Formats: sequence, structure tokens, C-alpha cells
Amino acid sequence: MLEFDHIGLVTNEKMGNENWIEKTGVWATNPGENKFSIEWLRFADDSSLTGPVRTQPHVAFKVDSIEKESKGLKELIKPFKPADFVTVAFFEYHGLVIELMKYSGDKNQWFDGKRYEK
Repeated sequence: MLEFDHIGLVTNEKMGNENWIEKTGVWATNPGENKFSIEWLRFADDSSLTGPVRTQPHVAFKVDSIEKESKGLKELIKPFKPADFVTVAFFEYHGLVIELMKYSGDKNQWFDGKRYEK
């Protein structure tokens, strides 16, 4: 399964209801609250993330298996759990940053509760 989840865009502006992701030093909004499924990412100055994940937009997909769907892709960030409901990893595909997301339970779960389904 490969199902579109959201587009991640980098910003320097506070974007409303942000969720702090300690592991990466980034504030992220809930893309389910955005009409266009946009996740806004605002990096702390001391964020551990560098390179294209920090400077470029990304497209995220829900998957059943990160390992299976990432075959042949260049790994940018190894799989990790930003929260208890999801494991994510970032890859490069023809210069585009791709996030693969494996949900642990409810695929509509988010940091601050349920995502809004459109």
C-alpha cells in the first residue's frame, strides 16, 4: 500500500497549532487540519536535521512497510518514531524528498488527536 498523506513545507513563521517533535527539533502542524493537506515545519535553530529534509518540501505517504516501499531509494533519515502512533523515514527520489509513514494503529491519529478527514 502506498497512499498519499500530506505535503510538508518549511517555514520560519509560527503556524498556529504546532506540535513539538523533540527527536528532530521541529514544530509540525497537523496536515489533517489544512484544506490542502499541508504540514508546516518550523525548525529550531539547534535542530539535528540538515540537508534536503530541512531545506526542501517533502511528499508523505502512508505505507504498510517502510522497508518494502523504500527499496532503491536513497535514505536521508533512518526510520524513527516522532510519536507513539507512527514510524517515519525520509528518502530521496529523483531529487524529491519522500517521507514514508507506517502508522502503529489508527492511520488518522495525530499528535493532538484525530486528523480531520476530508
